[in-house]
Amino acid sequence: MSTIRSRDGDSVALILWQQMKRDDDDAEEALYRLNPGLEQYGPILPAGLEITLPELTDKTPAKVVNVWD
Repeated sequence: MSTIRSRDGDSVALILWQQMKRDDDDAEEALYRLNPGLEQYGPILPAGLEITLPELTDKTPAKVVNVWD
């Protein structure tokens, strides 16, 4: 696991995308589990929060089904 410090104006979704290239419910839930109390700051985080990033396996992309196949 790695940790980062938030910058003024960061959101959980932005941090997940910038650091992990993910912004899905599983990643967000894992982040909140590792960082209890993070939700108290609301959607926009203040600068300087130490945030532990979860170690997640890569999501398998959904299979695309073409109706013409």
